[in-house]
Amino acid sequence: MRQTTQDGLRTACWDLPYDLSIVGGARRSVGAVLDSWGLTRVTDDVVLVTGELLANAITHGEPPIRLSLWLGAGELCVRVTDHGPDRPRHLDLGVEAVHGRGLGIVDALADTSGVTPLPDPPGKTGWARWRLPPVPGPRPDERTG
Repeated sequence: MRQTTQDGLRTACWDLPYDLSIVGGARRSVGAVLDSWGLTRVTDDVVLVTGELLANAITHGEPPIRLSLWLGAGELCVRVTDHGPDRPRHLDLGVEAVHGRGLGIVDALADTSGVTPLPDPPGKTGWARWRLPPVPGPRPDERTG
């Protein structure tokens, strides 16, 4: 579901099955929304972060799972909510580890990220934000009317 509010906030939201096989499709959906919003320059990073947040929620959380995108004035946010009691944590991994790098990837690609507990436990929302430069408007000599 996509919508735009009166104050210009754009949102997209999906309630997803509790199944790792949906991650690829969810990543494609996020990419399509970002493209439609004209945000192709951040699409790769946001899609990768979305996959990491979803994989964590499905692997370590509990249903239901909700994915949402929020585009406001100068900021894009991706949020993944699950209803499991455990909070994600950074792991101290060796170079040979093949799993457990998700939060490090999220931290490296987003401007800010974190986890917010739900007001009615159990559950939490993992989120990542990107600051976006203002969209340049027409110069004063290019305005009409």
